[in-house]
Amino acid sequence: MTAPIPDPGPPRLIRMHASDNVAIVANTGGLPEGTVVEGGIRLRERVPQGHKVALVDIAAGTPVLRYNVAIGHAARDIAAGTWVYERLLTMPQARALHELPMATARPAPLEPLQGYTFEGYRNADGSVGTRNLLGITTTVQCVAGVLEFAVRRIKAELLPKYPHVDDVVGLEHSYGCGVAIDAPGAAIPIRTVRNISLNPNFGGELMVVSLGCEKLQPQRLLPPGSFAVVDERNIADVGLDDGAALDVVCLQDEKHVGFMSMIDSIMQTAEYHLERLNARRRETCPASDLVVGVQCGGSDAFSGVTANPAVGFAADLLVRAGASIMFSETTEVRDGVAQLTARAATPEVAAAIVREMQWYDEYLARGGADRSANTTPGNKKGGLSNIVEKAMGSIIKSGSAPIAGVLSPGEKLAQKGLIYAATPASDFICGTLQLAAGMNLHIFTTGRGTPYGLAACPVIKVATRTELARRWHDLMDLNAGRIADGEASIEDLGWELFRLMLDVASGKRTRAEHWGLHNDLVLFNPGPVT
Repeated sequence: MTAPIPDPGPPRLIRMHASDNVAIVANTGGLPEGTVVEGGIRLRERVPQGHKVALVDIAAGTPVLRYNVAIGHAARDIAAGTWVYERLLTMPQARALHELPMATARPAPLEPLQGYTFEGYRNADGSVGTRNLLGITTTVQCVAGVLEFAVRRIKAELLPKYPHVDDVVGLEHSYGCGVAIDAPGAAIPIRTVRNISLNPNFGGELMVVSLGCEKLQPQRLLPPGSFAVVDERNIADVGLDDGAALDVVCLQDEKHVGFMSMIDSIMQTAEYHLERLNARRRETCPASDLVVGVQCGGSDAFSGVTANPAVGFAADLLVRAGASIMFSETTEVRDGVAQLTARAATPEVAAAIVREMQWYDEYLARGGADRSANTTPGNKKGGLSNIVEKAMGSIIKSGSAPIAGVLSPGEKLAQKGLIYAATPASDFICGTLQLAAGMNLHIFTTGRGTPYGLAACPVIKVATRTELARRWHDLMDLNAGRIADGEASIEDLGWELFRLMLDVASGKRTRAEHWGLHNDLVLFNPGPVT
């Protein structure tokens, strides 16, 4: 039984910048018509929690400002005290991708942060896992049912014999057959599956289940030696070292007579890798070995007020500690492109940001969509009127450090610092691509609520509102709503999250891990299906 909803108390509005002409209602349950808020403004109608109130009279056609950014223009005259929502705004055009500020911001260097460590699994290539998992890769969706059956038996019959192995994860996906495997864009899903197989949490133990007749053959997915896969965007990948062992169980092999023969073969191969993984032990590693992905899901107007600013503060701590941190979601940062290119460490990084934005603009145009399709009914119910407003709150979770590098979808990370990893905004595709980049820890903020989790990587979920944290008390790991409640500062929550990251990286289970909740891998495939 959960605690009763607390009294909302006196009316509270949150204004993000002194120049803003709207503010959001912080009170749980919203505020009724006639409520007098600070400044003596009387509400002309009921305003739900998280939604905007006009602080002054706003003439038709003039900007509506939040974060000191025009999130839209008034579609008609808006009187002070009016509830400002989607239909009262016309959305501005996206910023053009030319004549942008390129690496013009010169923030003061962040002071190094030393002495912070976690207990992780050191890999032969120098990367570090936060979990010790057996990952079983698939080349085609056709084998998913067989692998799922085998994984259930491995967990029940074999895993108890190997107490130092945390879990067994089947890397199932929808790719591999019926695809134009050499078409433009086809390299993206291939390198995504490849690089997820090489994620630090799998300890370098490569095992593949194949059907046999699929287009994505194991040797193409994980070829020995060096290779380069270059798509129409001239992006290269690096393959396995010469001599690396690749265990493949092919279900169409003649040696398999019946279903149980396939299962026995998968289990025998898995046991070999379980024995090797079981010999591994955690060791003290510097915080610089963390590779953290950050993401929003089920966002609301509080995302950019509480959770994302706290994540941004923690992101700066990670950069100061020498770690890698990725922010993503192209459509959710597109309207802040000028902020990103200005923060780029070099003109080359700024140009790479523009390249990714341009590619995605063209991708959406080919599908007859635009960035406005991003906002969901839940986003709007939570107070976000459009993608411009959502973008301003999303970017905040990247912190203030210079952007050190850019990754295209499916690429593997090879540097430290703050990285823009270009991905779609879909929770599941973004998480999948960040896994491919080498993420060993994931931070996920939510305002509306989502039970999101990843089997391959621990996910720390941060609630934007106390009301959500109260209702979903056994699904959220951290309540950033305390910032809006006046009980904690952004700095307080940022440090709390940073320390929680070190604990989780050392083996503390998240709520999603406790319940065994995880979402499927969802590949980004911009290529055609035949």
